[in-house]
Amino acid sequence: MAKVFKAEKRPKEKKVRTNIIAGPKKDKKKTLAGKKAIQGYLFILPFILGFLFFMVKPLFQSFIMSISEVTVSNEGFSTSLNGFANYSKAFTIDPQFNQILADESWKMVINSLATIVFSMFVALLLNQKFKGRAFVRAVFFLPVILSSGVIVGLDSNNSLVQGMANAIESSSSASVTSVIENILSTTKMAGGFLETIFDIVNKVYDIAIASGIQIIIFLSALQTIPKSMYEAAEIEGCTKWEMLWKITMPMISSMFLVNWIYTIIDFFMKSDNQMLTKIKQEMVVSMDYGFSSAMAWIYFGVVMVFIGISSLLISRVVYYYE
Repeated sequence: MAKVFKAEKRPKEKKVRTNIIAGPKKDKKKTLAGKKAIQGYLFILPFILGFLFFMVKPLFQSFIMSISEVTVSNEGFSTSLNGFANYSKAFTIDPQFNQILADESWKMVINSLATIVFSMFVALLLNQKFKGRAFVRAVFFLPVILSSGVIVGLDSNNSLVQGMANAIESSSSASVTSVIENILSTTKMAGGFLETIFDIVNKVYDIAIASGIQIIIFLSALQTIPKSMYEAAEIEGCTKWEMLWKITMPMISSMFLVNWIYTIIDFFMKSDNQMLTKIKQEMVVSMDYGFSSAMAWIYFGVVMVFIGISSLLISRVVYYYE
């Protein structure tokens, strides 16, 4: 008989599951962008805390005053809601508010554009290599320090400095722009555009003082552009003018938005602003806190709307790169 051999049962091998499709496990460590975001939030944390603790309550009180009739007595302030009567008074009754609001809004646009152009031009010059570059940069940033709190107070309250300024202004001869403006006005060639240009030229000192921060921001952005991009463009035969519009402007376009918002807010808070002067006059002289609060909120709303619209338009042409 033939022997029948039974096949021995082999032990089953354990199947090892391999996840080939799935990639590596996600690293739980924070990315570089996350770390930078945390650093940014920590940087603005003092401002956020200061705004929450010291600014939210006054803003709320100011808005309540703007829709109320405020009565001042020995016991303090008492408010009675009157709807939007103060806002209606500003637009329909006050003879100066609408004109001042329109003038200051136009000045804000013109001065902001002039400041951005001037600061960009100076930043391009300061980004070049020349002897004494650090000293020249300090000179352009010096007005920012001199225009801060205590220095401005000493300058404005100094009768000697004010007398000297008045004497120089009265004894000085006519400027070149005023002579050209008079010639064009007599020949009926001067229009609104030329008057705006002459006004900007005559205020170049104020524009230079107000452009210190913007110059620093533009300069820091210019220094982040790799030199290899300019070298490659030069090898390809690009001119300096083409490099400016094809490389420089797109690479620092995000800083235009930052400087634009900063410049508008800086003009909004200037002490020589006619709108702020009128608001202070109604608050301090007339003791009409409701009406002054309403004018302040209207001016604030106009500025915020202008910032929102202009930021939306500028952000469409901003080039972000990694």
